[in-house]
Amino acid sequence: MLRRLALTAVVSLAALATAVPASTASGSPSSGAVPSAVPTTGPFAAARPSLGPLPLPLPPLPGFLDGGEGKGTGEADEVLTRLTVSVENTGVAGADGTFELECGPTGGSHPRGQAACDRLAEAGTTRAGRQELFRPTPEGTMCTMIHGGDATARIVGTWEGRAVDTTASRRDGCEIARWNSLVPVLPDVR
Repeated sequence: MLRRLALTAVVSLAALATAVPASTASGSPSSGAVPSAVPTTGPFAAARPSLGPLPLPLPPLPGFLDGGEGKGTGEADEVLTRLTVSVENTGVAGADGTFELECGPTGGSHPRGQAACDRLAEAGTTRAGRQELFRPTPEGTMCTMIHGGDATARIVGTWEGRAVDTTASRRDGCEIARWNSLVPVLPDVR
């Protein structure tokens, strides 16, 4: 990347060096010294304009085409969200078990697949949502000592192309809030 920036700077200076003297040569002689576009000191002082056409711009890198996700234009669309959700001890009929969730298109055995995909898509639209959705509560965080039940869950797979492997519980206020932010991916046990 640094090489590309340096090359762009040198080419830009070379283009200016050839264009500026030609356009200022017809200026009035009474205006004084005309500043030069060719650097006399610094790392680009050795760069002299060459005769001939400027090189063609470099083609864009595939990672730049979709916001840095690394998916090029020629690749086929594929499911970027595929999660396995395992839930235990919720006390809610039908909520315990292991469910598969696929988004784009919605599929799998998750009982609320479309709603879960919509929630994941909503969280993915904000930077904070992308960073916080599956992140565990940091060590040392002060949380209320409210016990929300014995429910536990593990979520493994990929979300928007990123690896996910996290657990959730309802052991304190922070974990309850985290669980609730993942509803309907996780069952609502309030």
